[in-house]
Amino acid sequence: MHFKQDIADRFEKEITQEQLESLSLNFYQGEIVVIDHPDQVKSAVADLQSEDILGFDTETRPSFRKGEYHPIALIQVASASKVFLFRTNLIGFPEPIRKLLENKQIIKAGIGLDNDLPELKKLHPFNPGGFIDLNKELPPLGFINTGAKKLTALILGFRLSKTKQTSNWEAFDLNQGQLTYAATDAWVCREIYLRLSGVS
Repeated sequence: MHFKQDIADRFEKEITQEQLESLSLNFYQGEIVVIDHPDQVKSAVADLQSEDILGFDTETRPSFRKGEYHPIALIQVASASKVFLFRTNLIGFPEPIRKLLENKQIIKAGIGLDNDLPELKKLHPFNPGGFIDLNKELPPLGFINTGAKKLTALILGFRLSKTKQTSNWEAFDLNQGQLTYAATDAWVCREIYLRLSGVS
């Protein structure tokens, strides 16, 4: 268990839809670094390897027809100072990123990793290390609600916008709304982890 009950007990454990809707929207407002060329990967990963705690998420182009499949198009990794967006549909899943995601010394906090990690392995086999799935860690501490939207509301006190969730993550250029949405999803995972660890 990564979190202590006494810290978890400082927070409400469930939230109604009405309470959720009453909260104000918020989003990540820091630096976003888009990695869309293989030459950029090494320095980005070097930056992330100096961190102890990262936020993690992925995005995939939605499928609207039966039998349609799209691989992961984006890996988002949040550090203390910025969020890196690795466009895997353009750069693949290169070794430096895989090594980072295998590193057991660096915590990668995410939400609902049961889907993300198997999908990443389809891009290239790797052995995930240091991952913390908040959806799994929090119910034993009494949390009734899980998922990014409700955990953000309960722990961070604001509402996430999900309007860009089903947008085209394989577009040639991602628009500012997509970049902000993607960065926010990874950033909140890190922030939730820090709050529950008593760090912030």
